[in-house]
Amino acid sequence: QVQLVESGGGLVQAGGSLRLSCAASGRFFSINTMGWYRQAPGKQRELVATITSAGSTNYADPVKGRFTISRDNAKNTVYLQMNSLKPEDTANYYCKMRIATTVYMDYWGTGTLVTVSS
Repeated sequence: QVQLVESGGGLVQAGGSLRLSCAASGRFFSINTMGWYRQAPGKQRELVATITSAGSTNYADPVKGRFTISRDNAKNTVYLQMNSLKPEDTANYYCKMRIATTVYMDYWGTGTLVTVSS
């Protein structure tokens, strides 16, 4: 059974920083792409950033220049460093990983809440 557990969310003032972590556990062979998504109240879930196994990154336009995604393959963990936070960044943040057990499948974490006050 594969599990993803996020941590690092919380309440921060506008202009502040937070670092999210997401660690995968269980039995699997490898992890391909890792990513972060977010869902604000009343809105659809949207892509924040992704990172491939080769280290190539992709960011949504609203977070470019402020957020940085990284990964530690030895720890099966993906990080999201969020700087210069804005109230519109308030959302539940979810990690997603494409993980190979018998086949590659997408797994999601349960989410961590980030609240940015003005």
